[in-house]
Amino acid sequence: MASVTHSFMKLFRGSATVPGQGTRAVSMSQRLTRRSSGLGAVARTLQSEEPICVLDVGSTSAANIRYLTQRGHKIYSEDLLEASTDPSLITKDEQGQMILDSRRFLADNLVYPAAQFDIVLCWNLADYMHESLVKPVVARLWSTIKPGGMLLAFVPKSCPHSRPHSASPCSATMTSR
Repeated sequence: MASVTHSFMKLFRGSATVPGQGTRAVSMSQRLTRRSSGLGAVARTLQSEEPICVLDVGSTSAANIRYLTQRGHKIYSEDLLEASTDPSLITKDEQGQMILDSRRFLADNLVYPAAQFDIVLCWNLADYMHESLVKPVVARLWSTIKPGGMLLAFVPKSCPHSRPHSASPCSATMTSR
């Protein structure tokens, strides 16, 4: 996770480490115009000595698991994108449009008690998940976050907070109350 966090921080800060050459600044034409404090807030929490509970809804990462468990944190992992490809979830809505059955999907996935997680790593899931699942999944994820917990997501460039000239997606970190 340290390398994952370091890589993401390089993306948002605009510098890169080249093996044997050290750190170099990214040229102004490549520099991102939007900076996010979300990843930094999550990274600081992950570095905490106090054990926390993390849900990672992307594909399993051995580096993330190792980093979190070595710090004494608990990690739960579910590949929701993979789970959403189950052909038996396909159904039709009232207009006859093909959709995925969100109730059935949530009956089989994200089955956790309310307020279990300190951090949910959502990554860019919403960008790839079928549109009929996005709102129900985000609502379920939100219910699993402890008060004061965080959900980290990278939002598609088409989000209203993205700048049209930005080369990167928005980073959104929501904090539970």
